[in-house]
Amino acid sequence: MMRYLLVLTVSLVILMSACSQDDSPGQPEEGQAPSDSAQDGASEETETETADKDDEMETIAENLEEPWEIERADDKFYVSERTGAIVTIDNDEQTRKPVQFSKDLSNQPEAGLLGITLPDEFAETGEAIAYYSYQEDDTYYQRVVMIKESTDQWEETSVLLDEIPGGQVHQGGRIEIGPDDKLYVTTGDATMEESAQNPDSLAGKILRMNPDGTIPDDNPFNNSYVYSYGHRNSQGLAWNGNEELYATEHGSNAYDEINRIVPGSNYGWPAIQGDETEEDMTTPVIHSGSDTWAPSGMACHEGFFYFGALAGEGLYRFESENETQERLISGEGRVRDVYSTEDGIYFLTNNTDGRGNPAANDDRLLFMPNNLLD
Repeated sequence: MMRYLLVLTVSLVILMSACSQDDSPGQPEEGQAPSDSAQDGASEETETETADKDDEMETIAENLEEPWEIERADDKFYVSERTGAIVTIDNDEQTRKPVQFSKDLSNQPEAGLLGITLPDEFAETGEAIAYYSYQEDDTYYQRVVMIKESTDQWEETSVLLDEIPGGQVHQGGRIEIGPDDKLYVTTGDATMEESAQNPDSLAGKILRMNPDGTIPDDNPFNNSYVYSYGHRNSQGLAWNGNEELYATEHGSNAYDEINRIVPGSNYGWPAIQGDETEEDMTTPVIHSGSDTWAPSGMACHEGFFYFGALAGEGLYRFESENETQERLISGEGRVRDVYSTEDGIYFLTNNTDGRGNPAANDDRLLFMPNNLLD
């Protein structure tokens, strides 16, 4: 059942290669397979340990449709789906409710209903915050909105931020409420690379706003949502115990990044990548070099960061103190998001978006307890 079991026969290797769609022409880079060097770097012992962990994990939900973000409230999980629905998972029961948006969802690659987050008062108000992509005339945008749950559906109730540039790919989409109770939003460069360096553009940025959509007085740039810039396509945000913000970022032809985000800093895209330097530009804490992760959602758990990898197909652990990373799980295909609780790590597979090889019960929400993280 594992996609990465070591094989001894040439015929099985050929069969597995033939089944992969990741190398097909025209696939956007988020869906490209790991490079040969990335595959060769995994030892036989590492693969065996990974297989054992996969067998012990618990499936919390299955048959999800292009899932994107995990949220939790009152022991219920809420999973956004790019197709425009939110799935509530309450013990063994799954309920899918459509979201009625005021604009039609964009069908561009990597677009749709992306990030969601639940404010502290969600249990009382039923209101959440969402990030979604839409088309107006011949132009693509993203917006951040309030949505409210009712008996049969969710409905957009107000707009917090609009006209975030969209494109063929690189839509960003992660939204999180930080320890300062501000809303943080990642945006992609929307395939307009230079926009990441334009301080007046919302593309290629990490944005910070008040929960009501206004600009915080202590943002690094006057009267601007921009918190950091020079990002290509960040899809993961997480804070450590010292309330330091880290972000994952998709690189160009590999060179994926994990960055420590300092307010007002320029992270270099498209001028630099990897170990390249430029005055007044910040290099990543760690990057993938010539390999690729296509890192997405991230969570901090017991002093470590855990992030999902799409092209890298797995769950990875990053230790910021030693600036090292390792792949913990490699048998479940693409991983989109990660969520931490005191009991362990939950993560989403993302094999049904046209870039993976879905199993019969994909996509799934999986749980990895603390004892498997040692």
